[in-house]
Amino acid sequence: MIDRRSFLTAAGSALALSSTVGLPAQAAAGLQLGAPEPFSFDGLVARARDLAARPHQPAPPLSSEVLERIDYDAHGKIRFKTELAPFRDGPGAFPLTFFHLGRYFQTPVHMHLLEGPADRQQAREILYDPSYFDMPADSPARLLPAGAGFAGFRFQESRLGDPQSLPWQRNDWVAFLGASYFRAIGELYQYGLSARAVALDVALHDRPEEFPSFTRFWFEPPADGGTRVTVHALLEGPSLAGAYRFVMDRGAAVVMEVSSRLFLRRDIARLGLAPLTSMYWYSETAKPSQIDWRPEVHDSDGLAIWMHNGEHLWRPLNNPSRTSASAFEASHLRGFGLLQRDRVFDHYLDGVAYDRRPGLWVEPLGDWGEGAVQLIEIPTDDEIHDNTVALWVPRAPARAGNRYALDYRLHWSADEPHPTPLARVTATRLGRGGQPGQPRPAGVRKFVVDFQGGPLAQLPFGVRPEPVLSSSSGRFSLAFTEAVPDGVPGHWRASFDFTPEGEAAADLRLFLRVGEQALSETWLYLLLPVS
Repeated sequence: MIDRRSFLTAAGSALALSSTVGLPAQAAAGLQLGAPEPFSFDGLVARARDLAARPHQPAPPLSSEVLERIDYDAHGKIRFKTELAPFRDGPGAFPLTFFHLGRYFQTPVHMHLLEGPADRQQAREILYDPSYFDMPADSPARLLPAGAGFAGFRFQESRLGDPQSLPWQRNDWVAFLGASYFRAIGELYQYGLSARAVALDVALHDRPEEFPSFTRFWFEPPADGGTRVTVHALLEGPSLAGAYRFVMDRGAAVVMEVSSRLFLRRDIARLGLAPLTSMYWYSETAKPSQIDWRPEVHDSDGLAIWMHNGEHLWRPLNNPSRTSASAFEASHLRGFGLLQRDRVFDHYLDGVAYDRRPGLWVEPLGDWGEGAVQLIEIPTDDEIHDNTVALWVPRAPARAGNRYALDYRLHWSADEPHPTPLARVTATRLGRGGQPGQPRPAGVRKFVVDFQGGPLAQLPFGVRPEPVLSSSSGRFSLAFTEAVPDGVPGHWRASFDFTPEGEAAADLRLFLRVGEQALSETWLYLLLPVS
């Protein structure tokens, strides 16, 4: 489980030689750059392959005594000087700024600017200096040596935009910070869940999770007048090395085209590709009493999957009493995502904009082959922990020496980019089974699932959709549907009781139909035994 304020980190890489001649025009004004070196993405892939052929050798760490003193409060007082931001005067629209190292970000990350034509690019490292940052006179950060490296980076909003409503100096739209984590905002101008390069052995009982790190980034000069930026990255860790390219487009939402090339040093029990990490504490589905004053607290409320056969699945998230792992066979996957469907402010009632958190959708580019979407849910008792992970896991074992070439598109947006034309699940609620005014049967759970939209809005008067239910174990009763009495066309509710079978977990499925015609996506739920 990840503390949102302290991403786990690993080791960094070596520093380049210093030079101050031949600076790229405008992009590096006021910054010290290292000597030029040839660069290409193919060369980066070869570098990752060569690294994976040798034992992992992390660079010598910086002074942990100094970094530990740059705690949460001290780190918040350190800001990169925007007058030094690469690309603040072009080319392109988005200035680039950097995060400082500290207690929670101890991996030195080295940043490089690219120059020259695409077939003959040269890379020059931006050599860290404390003078790049505004910080208090007594900040422990002043004790770090020149060339120490950075913690991460972010692209600011457009320098060509409205300086009154969205000044670029105080607003950013994508950030890479901590291990291989990164985040972007959607069209609702709000950060939320995170993505990362890869997830290794998440939530296994016999081994700890490994967190490889992006240790180097390379920034291409953006095109004038465009909305795209291109960033290359080197991923390093004890079990693998990898090369990444991110082509990121800041439109109404944020869309990233990701190219990843991974090379394994070791066997990996659970290799998670295109992983998403979010926070789910509680919601209207099942809220314990007196836990918090707010009705709901979550960055995401469900996992959506688009299967090869065209079926759309919706799985509401849980905060289980013990770590839970669910697998959904999804060979030749069309897409999956962690989404925030509930966008009603009154369902949250606080000032941190949970109603505006983006959804994150993974769209494979090409056929990913055989595998499954897995959902890991970890217990939490607070909103500071990212306790939910969704990832795609190849069916074939991940063995030392394996290579993976994966291309995909990430959509950070208010809604999924390829929604089902059928009705979608809008709410899931649980309660005691039985009927009002009668003794409630022990151990029976009542489920109420709301669907809305699609063909439900065109149902003739008097036609009632049928709930189609199935389960891996247990028994259904009292199943029926009814129109929700709110005057909204196409808003229907399915209700049923479920009796578990002994101590077995139960995988529940539900969709609505009329005759042989499906009217809704498929709702899934994992009902765990009461511990």
